[in-house]
Amino acid sequence: MLRSMYSGIGGMRGFQTKLDVIGNNIANVNTTGFKKSRVMFQDILSQSMAGGSAGTTGVNGTGGTNPKQVGLGSTIATIDTIHKGGNLQTTIKQSDVGIEGNGYFIVKDASGETFLTRDGNFHFDDVGNLVTANGMLVLNSNSSPISIPADVKEYSIGVDGKITYTQKDGKVVKDGPVIGLAMVANPDGLEKAGMNTYKYNSPAAGTPTVGAPKSGAYGILRSSMLEMSNVDLSEEFTEMIVAQRGFQANSRIITTSDSILEELVNLKR
Repeated sequence: MLRSMYSGIGGMRGFQTKLDVIGNNIANVNTTGFKKSRVMFQDILSQSMAGGSAGTTGVNGTGGTNPKQVGLGSTIATIDTIHKGGNLQTTIKQSDVGIEGNGYFIVKDASGETFLTRDGNFHFDDVGNLVTANGMLVLNSNSSPISIPADVKEYSIGVDGKITYTQKDGKVVKDGPVIGLAMVANPDGLEKAGMNTYKYNSPAAGTPTVGAPKSGAYGILRSSMLEMSNVDLSEEFTEMIVAQRGFQANSRIITTSDSILEELVNLKR
């Protein structure tokens, strides 16, 4: 009975974590560049009550037997981040940039720490630096901040990440800075760092390689567009129902085991 109770406790903990992950996914359904997560389970070691044996052939041969094992519940195997691209949504803001394909924007905070992000909600600040909504500097392929004159008349961002702008005197600058992109060998290994960013150096993801959009395997950029969350509400609500029922079923294991234990205790009366 104690084994079934502890199996139920392990199952409840797992489904509670699954509900936490689902809740975070739903909360970020409108978060720009957000990548949803999923919980995968695995069984814990099994207690062997009897080992298996191989059969033998011949006149005096014997049949084989299968092992007898009792499972001891489940635990969380992984919490994966699904890096499938979200839909691009058109905006009226020219400095908004969405990535179509592979790659992550490279940004740097005030302390000099570098991060990766798919959130292209950018704007030019008062001195002409291209920054994120949180004030992080957007970097080029040489890991330098992207900057244009603060008094430009107009500008555009090409699919190759190059910024073309018209100066105050009317001169058109076509060789402006280029927005850089980074790629990693294992995107699933990126560690979330908050504010729609990932750590630049995540051991499981591999060392980032930096390049220009539309070159090699790097994606292209879409100005006046933003990549939306890849959360599918219908899928999340379905998974929520499954997690809820799983939690209830495991709690029923505990109450049923408790009832049987009560009957065993009452045998003495």
